[in-house]
Amino acid sequence: MPMRSLTRYSGRELPAGLRQDPFTALRSEMDRLFDTFGMWPGDGARALIPNIDVCETDKEIVIDAELPGIEEKDIDVTLAGDVLTIKGEKKSGREEKNRNYRLSERSYGRFYRQISIPFDAEPKAVKARFDKGVLHITIPKPENVATKSAKIPVKPS
Repeated sequence: MPMRSLTRYSGRELPAGLRQDPFTALRSEMDRLFDTFGMWPGDGARALIPNIDVCETDKEIVIDAELPGIEEKDIDVTLAGDVLTIKGEKKSGREEKNRNYRLSERSYGRFYRQISIPFDAEPKAVKARFDKGVLHITIPKPENVATKSAKIPVKPS
């Protein structure tokens, strides 16, 4: 059975300057440990952190969250003050006993994502709908928070 490298260099020799540094070895081991358990947020193959788009207009904030492979009943959206929380669970649903898997890159488990919004919204006014693996959330802005913008002239010094 081949042994996995303890560093991110994947079979390549470490540069001479890095071989002697104990902190580099520690960092490499920590990276390997986090890779093994899929805890890096940027690792799309293992992490269950939904990607989002946030768009702000004069009247509302619109948030789109990608949730592929998740059912509507497994999604929970809450608003507490100025924090919107999206959480849920992606279930495996596999019951095949005769199949022999050698590689599995798909992730299953619970997830959550919190988004801070720049005002306290009225929870009853927030609307959420789920369509083709994308959660669309619309948060209307209160009247007193309407965006007022004005061009500010920039003068030379």
